[in-house]
Amino acid sequence: MRRISKLTRVAVGVASLALAATACGGTSTDDGGSDSETKSDLGLAIAYDIGGKGDQSFNDAAFSGLEKAQKEFGYKTADVEPTEGETDADKEQRLSSLAKQGYNPIIGVGFAYTPAMEAVAAKYPKTTFGIVDSVVEGKNVASLVFAENEASYLAGVAAAKATKTNIVGFVGGVDVPLIHKFEAGYKQGVTDTNSKVKVISQYLTQTAEEGGFSSPDKGKAAAEGQIEKKADVLYAAAGLSGQGVIEAAAKAKVWAIGVDSDQYNQAALAAYKGSILTSALKDVGGSVYALAKSVEDGKPLTGVQTFDLKVNGVGLAESNPEFAKVAGLSAAVAKAKEEIIDGTIKVKTE
Repeated sequence: MRRISKLTRVAVGVASLALAATACGGTSTDDGGSDSETKSDLGLAIAYDIGGKGDQSFNDAAFSGLEKAQKEFGYKTADVEPTEGETDADKEQRLSSLAKQGYNPIIGVGFAYTPAMEAVAAKYPKTTFGIVDSVVEGKNVASLVFAENEASYLAGVAAAKATKTNIVGFVGGVDVPLIHKFEAGYKQGVTDTNSKVKVISQYLTQTAEEGGFSSPDKGKAAAEGQIEKKADVLYAAAGLSGQGVIEAAAKAKVWAIGVDSDQYNQAALAAYKGSILTSALKDVGGSVYALAKSVEDGKPLTGVQTFDLKVNGVGLAESNPEFAKVAGLSAAVAKAKEEIIDGTIKVKTE
């Protein structure tokens, strides 16, 4: 086990995540180590989901957690990109390579790593593994899952308050159960806020391999179609493809709602930020950091770790000054958040 450093005070939100969690390619940072280095020299490694670093959303959120761990713990880290058209065997090889090099913990960012994680974690019982957005059984595996439906409900409240046409849109990257959670929460939030508002939904692809999470052009085309149908608030849960939705919304001068990261503050989206009303937040970075900290402290998290509104694991951004100017929006979101946390509102997942 590598040294256990004395940590500076952890930010309230991340500390809450770690305490309240429910227990049950190429490297673009550092050199990844060498055969001569021992396990005690290496720290956190993450393997990106489809779209890779630079999606301004899901993967970049994970990278922020790696950066925080690297800075605080002072160890080597690695973040590895996916390859186009890769197989489960490719993912398994990637995770195995990181384990052989001595990285600990190792996190697969995205449910696509499920089969590979199941195979590799069993072969390296002394290494702690984490997987985002999926549940993998194993004594040395932490399943980092989120209440995306709760954040999406708040996004729905925002959409219903901001629309002037009473038509809003949802663009899902891939037609899978995870993205269904985003859609379900969003629709419920819209309807509970204003039953007269219609939600138009569209999924970009049936499988991830078809580019649903990695094709801004597909997102842009879908958004343009919804805008033609008078949708004036568009929520995208589509990874890198969501950038196309935001671009289309900005061009048409309608509202976009971002996802996972606070996309209003993403440098790559600065040209469109005025059109990003808010973002449904998912603290992937906080979960990555929480697992790294637990390993550094010698008490690795394992089992299902749930990050929801109660622990600030999900939420809704209010960075855009225009958010506060939408009549009744701030109060409606605050009320909905309180009622979700106290159980008054039960948010659907389908």
